[in-house]
Amino acid sequence: MDNSSGVGVLDKAALVLAALEAGPATLAALVASTGLARPTAHRLAVALEHHRMVARDMQGRFILGPRLAELSAAAGEDRLLAAAGPVLTHLRDVTGESAQLYRRQGDMRICVAAAERLSGLRDTVPVGSTLPMKAGSAAQVLMAWEEPERLHRGLQGARFTATALSGVRRRGWAQSIGEREPGVASVSAPVRGPSNRVVAAVSVSGPIERLTRHPGRMHAQAVIDAAGRLSESLRRNGV
Repeated sequence: MDNSSGVGVLDKAALVLAALEAGPATLAALVASTGLARPTAHRLAVALEHHRMVARDMQGRFILGPRLAELSAAAGEDRLLAAAGPVLTHLRDVTGESAQLYRRQGDMRICVAAAERLSGLRDTVPVGSTLPMKAGSAAQVLMAWEEPERLHRGLQGARFTATALSGVRRRGWAQSIGEREPGVASVSAPVRGPSNRVVAAVSVSGPIERLTRHPGRMHAQAVIDAAGRLSESLRRNGV
């Protein structure tokens, strides 16, 4: 099979990236694995490093750069959002409550998709809303599986505790009652990518008078099922 695109410099850059897929490589190793002339391999690796598609490890070897991870995450978000619409609509219809999808961004979480309750009193979280990681069931889910150091930092000033997050990990879902906003309850569950890393949280939310002070008893299974469908969609697409 001819792997040439007809654009020589791009084909050669692709060879460099493909070689680094196997792991860190010295310039000599790049030359050996790509078949490129040493000056060409060096020039391309340095150019790709400028664009953050290649980086260096502590030994000075070439490795795949952070820009590739960013592009992969963007592609994954597109696929996640494409799958989220019907899943959130079904969750809203099953529970009768507003449904949301949150992703973490630094010390905040963002509502990236939502299906609002069609009538009556509801908890409206517009798409694009930025909320703190210090309160709410979605924040608990996005925090619960973090690395220990990041988890410790995130708990500072939070309205939930390490013990509460241990319970979230054990159950596979979180609930909050008046934690983010007085009078509002919610239930959330994790969406996982192919590596099993938590990439988002699915939630339903509404007034405590309707969800009661034990919202998990009412809606945990429906939320877990919705999160599972999104996780399966990401696994199928290899995101």
